Amino acid sequence: MALAYLLGKGASKVLHTKINIPLLLVLSILPDIDIVFGVLFHSPFHRGPTHSLIVAALIFIPVFIIYRKKAVPYFLGLISHFLIGDFIVGGQLLLLWPLSFSRFGLHELGFPFISIYSSVNVALELSLFVIATLVLIISRDWKVFFKGRLSNLVLIIPLTTVLLPSTIGYPFTDSLLVIEPALALAHIFYLVLFSIAVFATLVSLYRRWFGSGNKKPLA
Repeated sequence: MALAYLLGKGASKVLHTKINIPLLLVLSILPDIDIVFGVLFHSPFHRGPTHSLIVAALIFIPVFIIYRKKAVPYFLGLISHFLIGDFIVGGQLLLLWPLSFSRFGLHELGFPFISIYSSVNVALELSLFVIATLVLIISRDWKVFFKGRLSNLVLIIPLTTVLLPSTIGYPFTDSLLVIEPALALAHIFYLVLFSIAVFATLVSLYRRWFGSGNKKPLA
């Protein structure tokens, strides 16, 4: 998510467009939806079609047609997950599925294998997290998460599929709090931030539906 935010933020500056940060962050973790399928249906097919550059490009064709340059930050956020993050760490990607069933990654190119829990990956992830957090603060993008906007509700997806499960362990076998506390801190930061965003939106919706105050629709 930190990598997607930095790339999307940079692209939006270059292209002079605005970005929906919650949507960008959700797109960045969307390829890992196959983990959920794996847990539910006992399928080992991780880093398959949902990590394909071809599939991502095909999905985004109508998005590019409609939104043109405004779609670029979101496309970068999506493909950064596997084209940069997973390519470097772990590899074994079906990057060109369905045209090819070959696995791709830095390790497949002959470089040493980097696991998710290796010190190299932990250092990379924490560095990206710190940089992204600083940019979030300096640019004042953090304010987005404290406003009652309907778009904030999409953050329920990373809350329930990534942040909460990886922190407490269930339905996975291990908790980051136990096996990698440093990464768990980053997860907890996003967990709290996203929870605030969802809660603020739900409160705003409640006040609009049941309150007697301003009836202005949420953005």
